[in-house]
Amino acid sequence: MTYSKPAPARAAITPAGLMFLAITSVGWGFNWPVTKYLLSELPPLTMRGSTGVIGAGLLAALALFSGQSLHVPRALWPRLVLAAMLNVALWMALMGLALLWLPASEAALIAYTMPIWASMLAWPVLGERPNLLRVISLVMAFAGLASIMGGNGFAASVEKLPGIIMALGGALGFAVGTVLAKKLPLNLPPLSAAAWQIGIGCLPVAIVGLLVEHADIGKLSNLGWILLFYSTVIQFCVAYVAWFAALARLPASVAAIGTMAVPVIGVAASAVALGEPLGLGQIAALVFTLAGVVLATRS
Repeated sequence: MTYSKPAPARAAITPAGLMFLAITSVGWGFNWPVTKYLLSELPPLTMRGSTGVIGAGLLAALALFSGQSLHVPRALWPRLVLAAMLNVALWMALMGLALLWLPASEAALIAYTMPIWASMLAWPVLGERPNLLRVISLVMAFAGLASIMGGNGFAASVEKLPGIIMALGGALGFAVGTVLAKKLPLNLPPLSAAAWQIGIGCLPVAIVGLLVEHADIGKLSNLGWILLFYSTVIQFCVAYVAWFAALARLPASVAAIGTMAVPVIGVAASAVALGEPLGLGQIAALVFTLAGVVLATRS
């Protein structure tokens, strides 16, 4: 996920850029099983919202340290709040809730259909007509979803349906936010834009969580504290800073395609760390989903 302007298409591929891209993919990929495990000790909205608010504060401090201004012109506030709600609030809330019904591996696969939905939404919003490759990518995405829903039988699919709907809602919300960002760009420094959007988007999630959930932070295990640190610092700060550094050193298309390693890492890490199934259904979903995203980014 990104909130910055894409790097110029003529940017050269550098070893440093590839290294930063790898750090981003690993950081975001591992966060799927991390979040899934944390849900066994903390409720979803409180956990997702609070880590985001703290992460936004750390990003704001990093922005100031690097000389980036946090000032937001008055005219930009409406689109900033809209972007935060679509790109962050919906994502954090719905993906966190989706993990209550879905394995982390399957939630990650559904989440990373975002580029496909964005390419489809670009037609009515930006006037970018879908070509044959984009239509095929959409078909491949639906094939991946069908593999997830049918991999463990009809009864299991019905039980997963709330999670699938929520994960799709989060992915679609982020796709809408991405497309609107091209139509209504935020002319803010990248770290400042990320800090504001994450903070504005996560604050209401955290507040709702505190009001409707019961989180006993005192009962958090030692492993839980370590994973909470990971979700707050590594996911929101290290991975985001690495992403911005990668965008500055790589062509945008290379960076976008490189993020497809995130669901692959998420699926593999969830299978190893959480013992989640990695059968034919999950492998088929992985192949179809990644193929669809590849076609979408190349179209």
